[in-house]
Amino acid sequence: MTTVEKISASEKLVSDFEAVKKTLPENSFVQNIRQKAIEAFAKLGIPARKNEEYKYSNVQKLFQEDFTQSAIYNPQFTIDKYLIPNLDAHIIVLVNDFYSEELSSLENLDKTVVVSSLKKAFEKYPELVEKHFSKHADISSDAFIALNTAYAADGIFIKVPDNTVVEKPIHIINVISAKENTLFSPRNLFVIGKNAQLQIVETFASIDLTVNVISNSVTEIVVGENARVQYYRVQNENENSQHINTVSASQEKNSHFDTNTVTLSGGWVRNNLNIALNGENCETHLNGLFLANATNYVDNHTLVDHRMPHCESNQTYKGILDGKATGVFNGKIFVQRDAQKTNAYQSSKNILLSDDATINAKPQLEIYADDVKCSHGSSTGKIDEDALFYLQARGLGIESAKKLLLHAFVNDVMQTIRIEALREHLENLIHKKLD
Repeated sequence: MTTVEKISASEKLVSDFEAVKKTLPENSFVQNIRQKAIEAFAKLGIPARKNEEYKYSNVQKLFQEDFTQSAIYNPQFTIDKYLIPNLDAHIIVLVNDFYSEELSSLENLDKTVVVSSLKKAFEKYPELVEKHFSKHADISSDAFIALNTAYAADGIFIKVPDNTVVEKPIHIINVISAKENTLFSPRNLFVIGKNAQLQIVETFASIDLTVNVISNSVTEIVVGENARVQYYRVQNENENSQHINTVSASQEKNSHFDTNTVTLSGGWVRNNLNIALNGENCETHLNGLFLANATNYVDNHTLVDHRMPHCESNQTYKGILDGKATGVFNGKIFVQRDAQKTNAYQSSKNILLSDDATINAKPQLEIYADDVKCSHGSSTGKIDEDALFYLQARGLGIESAKKLLLHAFVNDVMQTIRIEALREHLENLIHKKLD
């Protein structure tokens, strides 16, 4: 009897690439990048806990089953239920990685602003795309960046020209549905020019999902000189969704970048947020909120790389965990030798509503300059018993008092959301979640 040796998940993804790449958009540039990416992935492999960046994440268990790669399946649905009430926005819809012009709505968008599928952008804007594609998300730094770069079939490309203000937010709706276990690899590239302004809201939805899916997404954002960008991500998916998400942003001098990551649901979520401050007088704000219960897993990894002087970064992440949920915050601040006069602040605060919930918080500073102001802090605990007693003494029931304190706990993160309709929508979702 012949014994067939079972290959590892990493080896299978590498071997599958030869067949899958025939279906992917190609030109000589992309083909070269994809080949380098799959070679980088083969070298790195799916991370084990021995990898310091994944020491709290049993990511290998996600790949114990076999997954097809981005199977084309178009569910029948309307986007009405995925719109944000009272949000006046341009709408972009991705269905299983692929840009849907039919479901998208870009009326009255400035004609100079380019919005297209990434697949089409390779054909129509090759010089611009090649200048930035895979230049900010480093395939050698993380296995899942490499895997996405190899397998990405489509995504969104946005180019805002210099001196252009996009008056209304752009709302990107990602819809996932599958009939078999599937690995999705959406890839986005946003290039915001000098003195330009843009607000992006990105949301995620699952339709009738009864199989396991992994969405391994990568977004590269280029923030030009003196540009201002607000980027909001809202994750509220099916329990069968596993989401590995990497955002790599690059800021030029005098630019301002705000990002909010709100995770309300999803079986297994990993958010990697990497920001490089490449010019003087950059300012960046990273805000995060996650609510997890049952056996949910939410992992937020941030890296802010201060490379030039007179820059400022602020990170505020808060988590509320119940049941047997697990949360992770691993935040890094690098201050390079030339980055004098840096101000950098980092805070992670968490509330555990159950004795079985777990949080792993690891704020980190790595400083090579001597004229800086940097601080970090982390706290984890239960609801303040004294505050709870105070509210009960004034007539509130214990459940009402708890909810009031939890809403107060998340309020400072909510107030950083500058789009009123989005903030109200999230407050309603959080209220239902806490109920």
